[in-house]
Amino acid sequence: MQYTKEFIGETLGTFLLVLFGCGSVAVSVLFNSYQGILQIALVWGIGVTLAIYLTRHLSCAHLNPAVSVAMIIAKRMSLKKLPIFLLGQFTGAFLAGIAIYTLFSPTIAEFEHAHGIVRGTVESVQTAKMFGEYYSAPGSTAVVSLPLAIAAEAFGTFLLLIMIFALTEGCNVGRPHDAMAPLFIGLTVSSVICLIAPLTQAGLNPARDFGPRMVAWIAGWGKAAFPDQNGGFFFVYILGPILGGILAALFFVRIIEPAMKRSSVKCNCENKN
Repeated sequence: MQYTKEFIGETLGTFLLVLFGCGSVAVSVLFNSYQGILQIALVWGIGVTLAIYLTRHLSCAHLNPAVSVAMIIAKRMSLKKLPIFLLGQFTGAFLAGIAIYTLFSPTIAEFEHAHGIVRGTVESVQTAKMFGEYYSAPGSTAVVSLPLAIAAEAFGTFLLLIMIFALTEGCNVGRPHDAMAPLFIGLTVSSVICLIAPLTQAGLNPARDFGPRMVAWIAGWGKAAFPDQNGGFFFVYILGPILGGILAALFFVRIIEPAMKRSSVKCNCENKN
């Protein structure tokens, strides 16, 4: 298969980040092991960092459809590579969802029994949120409309992509060494989660949301695996991040990058990572 290396990299990297990230949510729900959003956000950030270190020599470690689309818009990746990148990302996320369900299935069943939760009902969102995000969930104090949720996901992804571009652009003389870039990308993910998660659980990644959500749907949550019946799943967690990534690519390429190149500080503009 053409681009086998890229497929392996995207599958393995996305699997790792979703395993650690969604796994931390599962542990929080089932065992009450985390006392605040910062702890879960840091685990997500660590998962992203480790996944990038593991796979960036294979596929540049996009690990997110929004990142891949943004890289195409910014002319940093060929369009013909997009299908294999998306396939790897969604495959990795789905496999991570299966792994999490396999690890915690007995505990989930016991949790549901102890709390009188019938899987597939509205109340079962309490456990389904271990797999997919919800911008409107029972018991939430946040008031989030569909348009606001879309905007929040787009804005969060926009911030993430701006930092990714800045941390990997050769003209940015203020960026850290290449070896440190994955750490700062992970910290960006953690920071964005702390900002956006109270509203939408901070998906920021269509593959991360879709893969595990499909596992929940297959495993018996059914309609409860989706946030609403108004298309929220698609518009908020698929379209929102993609739009945010596109806007970030255009903003960086047309505004930030030209400003960097006009800087009086000497830089190597041909060093694209």
